Amino acid sequence: MPDNTRRARDEAFWQTFADRYDVQPGPVNLENGYFGRMSRTVIEEYQRNIELINTSNSIYVRQRFEQHDNLEIRAQLAELIGVRAQSVALTRNATEGLQSLIRNYNRLQPGDQVLICDLEYDTVKGAMRWLAKQRGVEVIEITHHHPASFESLLESYREAFTRHPKLKLMALTHVTHRTGLVMPVQAIAALAKEHGVDIILDGAHALGQIEFDLQALGIAFAGYNLHKWIGAPLTLGFIYIAPQRLADIDPDMGEMHYPVSDIRARTSYSTPNIPALMTLPLVFEEHDALGGAAAKSPRLNYLRNLWVSAVRHLPGIEVLTPDDPQLYCGITALRFTRHADQQAMAERLLSEFNLFTVVRTGAACGPCIRITPGLTTTAGEMEQLVHALNQLR
Repeated sequence: MPDNTRRARDEAFWQTFADRYDVQPGPVNLENGYFGRMSRTVIEEYQRNIELINTSNSIYVRQRFEQHDNLEIRAQLAELIGVRAQSVALTRNATEGLQSLIRNYNRLQPGDQVLICDLEYDTVKGAMRWLAKQRGVEVIEITHHHPASFESLLESYREAFTRHPKLKLMALTHVTHRTGLVMPVQAIAALAKEHGVDIILDGAHALGQIEFDLQALGIAFAGYNLHKWIGAPLTLGFIYIAPQRLADIDPDMGEMHYPVSDIRARTSYSTPNIPALMTLPLVFEEHDALGGAAAKSPRLNYLRNLWVSAVRHLPGIEVLTPDDPQLYCGITALRFTRHADQQAMAERLLSEFNLFTVVRTGAACGPCIRITPGLTTTAGEMEQLVHALNQLR
């Protein structure tokens, strides 16, 4: 058994990891997909940075941060994901970056088509629909078969590309926020390339939660968060543009603080959360020291499988996320089949069993309850969930 797989089951090890985090007493948090916790040491660093910026004000920012520290942080980020620094630009979150990529994509002509699916983030859907109105192009919307399989997902896109030869651009979500379904991005990207379709990838839930090689995926445009599974403060994300494709994304609303040849011109220029940015070297250090996604992913998958394997075949419970290891991660969704109101059931999980979850709607397969363990979640808390589902089903 590989070391990371064996470590994933080691409750004593993960307790020592959890001890680095301050957790407020209260419900068991099974909604860790919203944003991640900062470690105690990162919080302390963040607070020191706030004090430094507040006391030094623009002197440090102008003389040191803008000229040196910011560039070093950008280089460290690029190293984290295995790309050149010139291909990344920091943003406040994945959504901001994805909106910029979508509105500034310049290869569409009137009559072209763009593609979205039912599992896309609502803001991404909205941005693609806005783009269609602005450019005189048509939005094609598809829904994926449920339950999903590797081949059914590929077939959905293969059919769309064949049926709609004017498709030029599509949104694709790596880890879907509704059910946790992991899209086979590399295979879909290869298929899209055959049909001349560009992809803008939503990687908001992917970075740090699953292992991937960004360059091997065959993706030219992507947006990511740093405050979900990396352990950074809120308000941090970034975009990636493959260097050879930079010209296909216009500077954001005529942004002129950077030259056209600089990816940073593709983001809005404003005063960022500098204290948060200054924590990133420590955040990256702690992420790497643990083993990165290679260590985090097996642990989250182990916690997920503890409850899924126990309830998958129970009458009254439908687990919406498949068990194909290529298609799942720590995030997984369920539905109570004998209860129409999933929000009411989520409220019962909280009020009767002290388990905090979140309901997600919008997928063609219907409303669901999203279960997301975190890196401080224990196997015992997964047993609590199993007990609750048995009682409520």
